[in-house]
Amino acid sequence: MTEIQPGPAAVHASGPTDLLALVPGFLGFHPSDSVVLLTLGDAPTPFHARVDLPDGRVALEELTDYLARVAERHGARTLAVLVYTDDAGLAEDVVEDLAGRLGRRGGDVLCAVRADGGRWWALGPAGGGPGTPYDLALHPLTVQAVVDGTVVLGSRRELVDSLRADPAGTAEVQSRVVAAAGRLASATRAQLVVEGRWVGRRVRRALCDGLRLDADDVARLLLLLGTSTELRDVAWAEMTHANARDHVDLWRDVVRRAPVRLRADPAALLGFAAWLSGHGALAWCAVELAQESDPDHGLAALLTSALSAAVPPTAWEPFGRDGLSLFRP
Repeated sequence: MTEIQPGPAAVHASGPTDLLALVPGFLGFHPSDSVVLLTLGDAPTPFHARVDLPDGRVALEELTDYLARVAERHGARTLAVLVYTDDAGLAEDVVEDLAGRLGRRGGDVLCAVRADGGRWWALGPAGGGPGTPYDLALHPLTVQAVVDGTVVLGSRRELVDSLRADPAGTAEVQSRVVAAAGRLASATRAQLVVEGRWVGRRVRRALCDGLRLDADDVARLLLLLGTSTELRDVAWAEMTHANARDHVDLWRDVVRRAPVRLRADPAALLGFAAWLSGHGALAWCAVELAQESDPDHGLAALLTSALSAAVPPTAWEPFGRDGLSLFRP
């Protein structure tokens, strides 16, 4: 699995321990068995990436070639490579191959380390030795992240689990879905326009007051999103770069209460909001959830393409309500 997301304009770190302390805040979780690539210095579109460790030579070469191409596409010339593993030989192989590919594309690895959660070792000619102990729990950057309200989970698995269904909430919504489905089954075009305007108003109100939607509204919203892409797009049109984080909170809650057959649309909206707000790992988790429910989901496929190509969120321009086909005469 690969997660790529926009990075800060500049990474300020005095050494490897600082870099290791920054990564969990960037990703939203503590990585393991991973390769993390960070942009250092100036770049047109700074980014950071996390990929699973390769399980063979072919996979290693595919991984390093991919990361080198992404770095070139973003104009990143100075980078740090952090390899999270107990396997020193594998870490050396990854960095050696990646450094070579980056070098041929005009990039340079300024810092390369292997970390196991308690110690880090420099990789390359300066490597070896007993390693340097570190404790991220006490690091000033970790403390600052807590003060800033940054949520960091223990692993990617915990991030995935944070989207798992709330059984009680799902059961309550399911009962409301059954009751409301009949009313919408024979809705006319004019009625769908009315429902679409309700979707827009309800999403805006939820973003404004920050209150959790009740089960009736969640059920109605889910049914409407699943009725047509035009209705789904009404909710999508409310999304901007400025309010993307609020959309993450809204759609995460809806996803956790959605019956499986109605989960794809809110999961795709959650993924898009996560991507817009710079949380690439959460975006990938949401896409996976959407595709579990509907493998051919259009918005999930669009987001998969954007994430795979490391398209920065700044490339997206909100289309707003004026662009919605549902409301055209």
